[in-house]
Amino acid sequence: MSKQSRDRIFARLMAGSRQAATQTVTLNPMPAKTYQRAEKIDRLKTLMEAMRTEVHITNASGWVEQLEDILKQREMDSLVYPPQTALGEALESHWEKDAGGLPQLIPYETEIEAFKAKLFTIDAGITTVAGAIADPGALILWPTDKEPRLMSLVPSVHIAVLEADSIYSSFLEAMQAGKWSTKMPTNVVLISGPSKTADIEMTLAFGVHGPRELIVLILES
Repeated sequence: MSKQSRDRIFARLMAGSRQAATQTVTLNPMPAKTYQRAEKIDRLKTLMEAMRTEVHITNASGWVEQLEDILKQREMDSLVYPPQTALGEALESHWEKDAGGLPQLIPYETEIEAFKAKLFTIDAGITTVAGAIADPGALILWPTDKEPRLMSLVPSVHIAVLEADSIYSSFLEAMQAGKWSTKMPTNVVLISGPSKTADIEMTLAFGVHGPRELIVLILES
């Protein structure tokens, strides 16, 4: 190859690279929809019910009675709960007054290796949630030492207790309000419905990799 031909090829390559570098596309951020309080509750309920989630809106002072009705309808034998939490204390107080027809309360207070065999025999697990996202309709689980992930993952039924004031319009709003950038956890879980998969012959099945039922109690103050 002559020097003239080589220089011509290099010149074309350099011209092409300069042209490609100048062809930039400016993307505008996606518009963030902001919902009013009642709209957030309604949208979350609608979208989660579309994913086979059972959602109940109840009063913050009477949610345990609502839970009692749900448990009695299903005739469950056992319920794992987080002791030493506000949720756990409310359950313990109610069960002490009258546990007739209610499942056995089982505290999650031992190491997983000692509790693992027992956990897989429990009917349901109940946890609080860090918040929820109205759009696209999902719960935010922020597992802790007191409420480890296995409580909401292993039992066949997961019962999630959510305060209505912790429902956010978008994921971005939830992160900003919770200041996630300063205290990002090692494990944040978004849940939009019961466990499901279509890996087997493209047939949608529930409860394969986790709970087959998700029940959400939204507490209105």
